[in-house]
Amino acid sequence: MPPATLLQHAQEALLLSVAVALPIVGIAALVGLVVAAFQAASQIQDPTIAHLPRLLAVVAGIVALAPWIGHQIGAFAERMFLLAAVR
Repeated sequence: MPPATLLQHAQEALLLSVAVALPIVGIAALVGLVVAAFQAASQIQDPTIAHLPRLLAVVAGIVALAPWIGHQIGAFAERMFLLAAVR
């Protein structure tokens, strides 16, 4: 396999990993922003309040997005295996 093709597939894999991780990171950032605003407004500085909602939101996001994530990774793996079998 030529190096250019390997680089293209590596770039596609890296972009897929970013595309799969971005929604989960976005959920964590959004919930963190909301909790920080709540903490600033209420002047409650308990660390549990900062971490627990973010953890629960990320777990809920992973559960909700798991079929899409699995499909994206599975489709990429299938393409790579088919390309490997052809060569």
